[in-house]
Amino acid sequence: MPTTEELRLGVDVGGTNTDAVVVDSAGMLVAKVKIPTTDDLCGDVEQGIARLLEDPAVDPMRVRCATLGARRATNAIRTASGLRRVAVLRIGAPLTFAIPPLVAWPPELRSAVHAGSATVAGGCEFDGEPLAALDEAGIVAFASAVGSGAAAVAITSVFSLVNPADELRAAEIMRRKLGDVPVSMSHEIGVMGLVERENATVLNAALSGVAAEVGRSFQTAVERTGLEAECYITQNDGTLMALEYSLRFPMLTIGSGPANGMRGGAHSSGVTDAIVADIGGATTAVGRLVNGFPWESLPPNSIGGVDTNFRLPDVLSIPVGGGSVVLGAAEQWANGRMNVGNSLVTEALCFGGPTPTITDAAVAAGRATTGTCPVPAKWHAGLAQHLELWDGLLAEAVDRVRLGADDLPLIVVGGGGDIAPDSFPGVREVIRPPHFEVANALGAAIAPVSGHAERICASRPDRLRAAVDEVSTEAVGRAIQAGADPAHVRVVDVEEIPLTYLRDPAVRIRARAVGPPVTFTPKSSGSAERARRHLA
Repeated sequence: MPTTEELRLGVDVGGTNTDAVVVDSAGMLVAKVKIPTTDDLCGDVEQGIARLLEDPAVDPMRVRCATLGARRATNAIRTASGLRRVAVLRIGAPLTFAIPPLVAWPPELRSAVHAGSATVAGGCEFDGEPLAALDEAGIVAFASAVGSGAAAVAITSVFSLVNPADELRAAEIMRRKLGDVPVSMSHEIGVMGLVERENATVLNAALSGVAAEVGRSFQTAVERTGLEAECYITQNDGTLMALEYSLRFPMLTIGSGPANGMRGGAHSSGVTDAIVADIGGATTAVGRLVNGFPWESLPPNSIGGVDTNFRLPDVLSIPVGGGSVVLGAAEQWANGRMNVGNSLVTEALCFGGPTPTITDAAVAAGRATTGTCPVPAKWHAGLAQHLELWDGLLAEAVDRVRLGADDLPLIVVGGGGDIAPDSFPGVREVIRPPHFEVANALGAAIAPVSGHAERICASRPDRLRAAVDEVSTEAVGRAIQAGADPAHVRVVDVEEIPLTYLRDPAVRIRARAVGPPVTFTPKSSGSAERARRHLA
């Protein structure tokens, strides 16, 4: 009797390869493919899905959920390309005049994004009391001044995490004056720290066009292959958000690549507390798993030279991967070619090509078995020296991430996972789990949907208990908005962090709720149809 069990599809578009997998409801792998990445996101995803559907074990009618992990947002910020111009509104005059918006941004990125800025009166104290009345006339004047020069809006108010009323009202005014433009509000994006929260909010607004392009490409690819599946995008904490939700919060995709690899490694190995090394074609990301999820970075994060403070996985990146060019490559380095990228299968020595790579070094040492021919003996000695240097870089990164926790294993994943050594100083064991080469796509396929909420409140016991309940309820609501099944959402984490150096004691409350994604049913088009309308 044929099964009606639902299947989930996961796609991860990396810089070198695009991985795609299908898993069953228990998270067991059903099919997997790996193809070279090109500049055509839609084409890469479509080809990956089509290849999966060639597997007789994959019934297209049973695939009800499709998830994408892509690094387009990170690349857009790094190259300052494809970004929308943003009208930047700060609420907090005159107290915040000392540091103007975007003043510390790299000039090229600032020039690409900045459509004008203004600081108006308003905002509140940390206890929620107003600093001043919101200057609505100033907001109207600013909206008129930027006019059609702004394709998106970013609004940041002093202590909006305590009381977002002024941001919400300002957003209403800006939309009324500018029309249906994307508006990002800082109380939904960042945490404490006005400038860093503002920076994250501006980047989120600037990325709204990139998010729309990624969403449109993903939706198109899924529909062209004939699948009827709800579409989700991976977040940087190893969870998901619905396609429609990702259009509002593209910044949440920053760091999703390493997070997917870590989650996939945890899932396939069964180990929930470990160090994870995700070795790709061009870079290697090393991070720490705690209870099956990426450890979150505590200090502010710099993205493209911009300081931000929204949540990101604490990952150390090494600019070396399986396709890195080594040995006698001075001419290629001088031309800026440090990596063969997705040409590994034609360029590397082990595939009969002319270029020595780290993968060739691993093959020559007997670690890896990839390739179509032996690495010529004349290269072995030099490649061995470079492999030793690579081992040292990776060992140092692992040591910095583990912070003296000698009892933790190291999980190695990624397309270049077989080039890592089998042991490291201070590491209990090295684990290459099943299907480690497609761990990023696997992490995307098995991820739950999440919602986060944060607030600052006075630390009075009566107020604190009520605030915890309110923040937990808000986290559940955001998880449902992000596409979680309302019947199965639960709060999994609540933090109460005392704030120091304040006149009156206060606490920052953070809550996270997770649940399985809503899957497509023929009776209801769900978020898929809403996403189509937003992307049209």
